[in-house]
Amino acid sequence: MRIAMVSEHASPLACLATTADTADPTARRAVDEHAAATGIGAVDAGGQNVHVHALATALGRAGHEVVVHTRRTDPTTPQRVALAPGVVVDHVPAGPAVELGKDELLEHMGEFAAVLRRQWRRHRPDVVHAHFWMSGLASLEAGRATGTPVTQTFHALGSVKRRYQGALDTSPPERVARESDLAASVDRVIATCHDEVDELVALGVSADRIDVVPCGVDVDHFTSQVGESESAPAHETPRILTVSRLVPRKGVDTVIRALGRLTVAGPAPELLVAGGPTAATLDDDVEVARLRAIATAEGVADRVHFVGRVTPAEMPGLLRSADVVACLPAYEPFGLVPLEAMACGRPVVAARVGGLVDTVVDGRTGLHVPPGDPDAAARALAALLADPGRAARLGRAGRARAEARYGWDRVAAATEAVYRDVLGARAASVTPDQVAGLTGVRS
Repeated sequence: MRIAMVSEHASPLACLATTADTADPTARRAVDEHAAATGIGAVDAGGQNVHVHALATALGRAGHEVVVHTRRTDPTTPQRVALAPGVVVDHVPAGPAVELGKDELLEHMGEFAAVLRRQWRRHRPDVVHAHFWMSGLASLEAGRATGTPVTQTFHALGSVKRRYQGALDTSPPERVARESDLAASVDRVIATCHDEVDELVALGVSADRIDVVPCGVDVDHFTSQVGESESAPAHETPRILTVSRLVPRKGVDTVIRALGRLTVAGPAPELLVAGGPTAATLDDDVEVARLRAIATAEGVADRVHFVGRVTPAEMPGLLRSADVVACLPAYEPFGLVPLEAMACGRPVVAARVGGLVDTVVDGRTGLHVPPGDPDAAARALAALLADPGRAARLGRAGRARAEARYGWDRVAAATEAVYRDVLGARAASVTPDQVAGLTGVRS
């Protein structure tokens, strides 16, 4: 198939290390510069970038032609960059060619849609897969103009964000209404977890128009082994790790407060906080300052270490260095870090929210705790740190679950099945007169 992916603010190039999969030196420089500027852990760079990159490359491996359309943020970037075999990133000129926060992009989606419309009239894709709601708006407008079916993955819903963030929600005020209309207008919604299905149904979307296909994990990159043997933390001090963008909803403050309430025999555990700004700019970050103040108030400032933004190449080793990985967001549409930790054979203490309910099996690959409850989190962390044998069993089960259910080739195959179902439904709905009009033949 010819597949168009639209990811207006989350470029897959942000996931690449300095050895980009392209022989073009100009394109390689563009990849390096983009990855350096918007690496994973930046404010608007995270799971969606990883999802789009991994899904596109897996579909390319399966023999499809994939073009990922993302907004141009640098005037020197080539229009097209080869991402992987069968996959090209297309930089769409829409708005100023500078980095903008995703909440500033709505006014530029008409221009984005116009570019897509012109491109798709020249080279029409078989199917479009939009990622995030603003990508969906542009995709639907261009898809209607060219007769191209559109599938939609939201990655996050405005109704959920508004519920949890209230007045702190910076999304455009019309987001919830437009997401509801979008979900009812596209050919199919591809949700990433069952909790999202419930949210979509509450918005009035018919359940029979929603398919669940989870996010995935690269089980060859994220592995529990180094060489031929299973790795184990090499440090004497027990280590808890949390990895996320440093924004309040991610619950890093809950992990820090849990550390302050945690009592275990032996050395006091340390907490590594990865993500956010680069290590060199941590001292200038407002959220880091807030979290450090919480650590001081909890009496654990000397045991909380901020490591800053990490590259994809560094992530597996960082995860393997932990005794337990804590993922305690207030809400989470899916959450890739728990999957990556499981693939690395590490037990996860996860908030019982969103996609974490699907991926982390309570008592089997990790432990669930209520969101925003540092006392419950402290008890769960203490239980695993006090029983290394149990932690290792949960880690091995997590690795097995990641391999069995969440490898990207498996996720890509499930996504492809949705595309084919949509194409089949479109074909079945074409009337004889429409076929005659397309072919120029009348009975």
